[in-house]
Formats: sequence, C-alpha cells, structure tokens
Amino acid sequence: MGRLVLVIGGARSGKSGFALRLARRWGGPLVFVATARDTDAEMAERIARHRRDRGPEWETLEEPLAVARLLGSLEREGGVVVVDCITLLVSNLMVEKGYGPPEVEEEMVRVVEAARAARFGVIAVTNEVGLGVVPEPGLARRFRDAAGTANQRLARAADQVFWMAAGIPVRIKGEEG
Repeated sequence: MGRLVLVIGGARSGKSGFALRLARRWGGPLVFVATARDTDAEMAERIARHRRDRGPEWETLEEPLAVARLLGSLEREGGVVVVDCITLLVSNLMVEKGYGPPEVEEEMVRVVEAARAARFGVIAVTNEVGLGVVPEPGLARRFRDAAGTANQRLARAADQVFWMAAGIPVRIKGEEG
C-alpha cells in the first residue's frame, strides 16, 4: 500500500520546497507531477525556474486534469511522486471540465485510491483556502468549497500531514518517519 503525505499551507509558505526535500530523504526515483498550466509569460518563467530548481534527478510529468489516472498508470517500485499542486488541479477541473464541488470530491477519492494502490510514496501539495473572508463571486465560493473539501479528503487519508508556516513545517498528523 502506498504512503500518502499531504503538505498544506498558504501561498509562498514553503510547501513545494519542503515536499521536494522530504521526497529526496525518502530516496529512490523522483517524479514530479505538475498540474500548472503555462498560461502567460510570467507563468512560463515560473515553471521554467521550478524545473531548474528541482534539478536533473527529477522526472517531470505535466498533468493538469487526470492526476488519479496518471498515478494509476505509473509502474514503479519505490521512490516518490510529488503532486504539485492539488489546488491548481481543483481549479483546472472546475474551469476546464466544468466540475462542481461534488465532482471534484469524486476525483479526490480517485486520487486517494490511486495513491494507496501505488508501489511508491505520494506527496501531495495544496493551499489552505479557508483562512480568508468568504469570496463574493459564486465561482470563487464554489472553488473555495471544492478545494477545502479536497484538502479534507486528502488529509483524512494521509499517513502524515504537514502545515507550512513561513517555511517551517509543523506535523499535524502522523508519526515520525
């Protein structure tokens, strides 16, 4: 059964860097699943910078929509897959596929099932979206609800959950290891 770790926190809290360091400590083949889309020049540069920062030991797979299917298709023994990030996956599913919160939750069930069935570890990175005010536009509220539900689903299933604050990881679920 695959090991699942969730790394959650605010924007620029150090989530991705921590997830990469944790993955390196696990050892074995390193795979990075990117859910971001290259939508403009700034995002293209951000993606290129992240690729450079990860280094050549990482295999990068770009999958903005079908993360569960991708995890299920990987035939690997050992190592770790970092999925960065769940929040963008939720956004992509809502905008590109027209999913609402119930369909997003169904997709998170599939992500959890794929992670649990894997013969490698999975570290999922996500943003905490519930600390701000209630957004005004309906789409923003549905997104906040869908992302919050996705995070809860992943956190319940995870072996470990880390909260990131100012670059400092705080374990909020699970044992050392």
